[in-house]
Amino acid sequence: MPITRRALLASTAAAFTASSWPARAAPDWPARIVKTISPYGAGGANDISLRIINDFLERELHQQFIVENKPGAGTRLANEMVAHSQPDGYTFLYAAAPYATAEALFGKLNYQRRDLRPVAMAAFAPIFLIVNAKSDFKTLPDLIAYGKSKPEGLTFGSPGPGSQLHLAAELLFRIAGVKGLNVPLRGDAAAYTELLAGRVDATFTAISSALPHIQAGNFRVLGAGSAQRSAIYPGAPTLVEQGFPQIVATGWYGFMAPAATPAPIIDRLQDAVLRALGDADVKKKLIAQGLEAHGLNGSDFAVFIDAETAKWSRVIEEAGLREN
Repeated sequence: MPITRRALLASTAAAFTASSWPARAAPDWPARIVKTISPYGAGGANDISLRIINDFLERELHQQFIVENKPGAGTRLANEMVAHSQPDGYTFLYAAAPYATAEALFGKLNYQRRDLRPVAMAAFAPIFLIVNAKSDFKTLPDLIAYGKSKPEGLTFGSPGPGSQLHLAAELLFRIAGVKGLNVPLRGDAAAYTELLAGRVDATFTAISSALPHIQAGNFRVLGAGSAQRSAIYPGAPTLVEQGFPQIVATGWYGFMAPAATPAPIIDRLQDAVLRALGDADVKKKLIAQGLEAHGLNGSDFAVFIDAETAKWSRVIEEAGLREN
């Protein structure tokens, strides 16, 4: 029996409808374990905050959410892994601030930004400007004036070239009009040692690791890099308050998905994450880790990432930090 054009079109339409139904509706998601990929090793702020939020998601969505740590290449390994994952709603990225600087720093990547779709922003990791408490730097203007008086400018300790803490220092140098030298060090402990010894003038740091030294009277906080005062250490005025509205620098984390992940799945995860960030217990646990819950829906998160990418790309270009 010959196949008519009408029958062929009807058959094609039916096949399309059947194959696209799960993508449009995904009524049973999540039906199995969901992997959330951390671009850092276990035990850090990214990993711990993800586990805190995952605990809520498991209760909310009645399914197990596991963390898979994929550290390396400044978060690029994890980004690439998720960008190339099946867009079936069972692999998500818990992205971090270096996501917005990777292309400017390293040029061609093994993935493109359009390969990943923002789902929901989750948390800020505020950073603070600290100095040796025995130094003459009582305020940010003191530090800047000293830097301007020295031919070589200021010395800042950081975890390494292109790190968020290094970029924050470069932004300060440019906005404040002072020369500066980045001194790459292995982690907070090394930076604190150099600061206490007077071999570097200042550093940006997470308050959670610096707080014991601040309370012991070893360090002085000159300001917070966030746009508003941090709930974690509200006594520190922001750099914005001190006359530098352009110096806003903070770490951040948020959920992203392979770009073709069905919209109903994206929407359901987004809503669950935002509910988690409104939960008092989740907020309390994040604060204890030096993090602030900061929920943004996928659209607003995308706008935020675009703004961060543009800002830090300028800093990276002006500082000549791009790898060749």
